[in-house]
Amino acid sequence: MAKDNKKTVVYSALEVANVCGVANQTAINWIRNGYLKAYSTPGGQYRVYADDLADFMSERNMRVPDELLVHNTPDNLEKKILIVEDESGLNAVIKEYCNKHLPGIEIFQAYDGFEAGSLLAAKKPNVVILDLNLPGVDGFELCRKINETESFGHPAVIVITALQDSDIEQQVKRLNVYNFFRKPVALQDLLITLQTCLKK
Repeated sequence: MAKDNKKTVVYSALEVANVCGVANQTAINWIRNGYLKAYSTPGGQYRVYADDLADFMSERNMRVPDELLVHNTPDNLEKKILIVEDESGLNAVIKEYCNKHLPGIEIFQAYDGFEAGSLLAAKKPNVVILDLNLPGVDGFELCRKINETESFGHPAVIVITALQDSDIEQQVKRLNVYNFFRKPVALQDLLITLQTCLKK
């Protein structure tokens, strides 16, 4: 099987085992049983692409090391993320983290619902990271507008919120939100969700 140039970072079965903290034979069994995508070299050695390993680990709630996430970059470098968060410090932290781990992705920032609406129309981001408790147009209303407005391009929406109401998650899921995080959000978990959305 020829290598895909977009997936140039590969791991051997032993390296997979070391990353996951298991025995070499366990990693080989994962591959042989079809749980972990891999290809074989002409010499019969297994090789695993970095993004396939990251996906495998995240699907099983295993902590994905940062060095693996750095290699797991989206294929299309013209993709865009809009961060809608009125807390300027958190907005900046998320942007910095995305810039580090998603090289080539354009990041836009909005601090209220009105600014978010303007950027949605002008930039048509692929993914929106959305705080629900916003000045101006609130996050729930913004979710509805994203669903109903064709010109926004139907971006994937990832909600982050400090609201503690027990039914908040169900409310936003009914608005076709891709994923939901309560604050304080684990940036690594947010990154994994972003990578999945950006591959679509």
